[in-house]
Amino acid sequence: MNGAKRLTPPQSRKVNALVRRTCCNYDNGNCILLDDGDECVCPQLISYSLLCKWFRVAVLPADRLLY
Repeated sequence: MNGAKRLTPPQSRKVNALVRRTCCNYDNGNCILLDDGDECVCPQLISYSLLCKWFRVAVLPADRLLY
């Protein structure tokens, strides 16, 4: 899957739940990978697209139907 894939609202809700439950870089709404000393909101939670490469590769396959 290349590029950003647009999500429907139900898909977005499932993705957000998956991020909160299983992403190792998620910390109370923030992304540890993007933290450069200032907290950074997880971009995957505020978008209707699949933006995060880590999420697509490491987390999304956990939900076969959504993948």
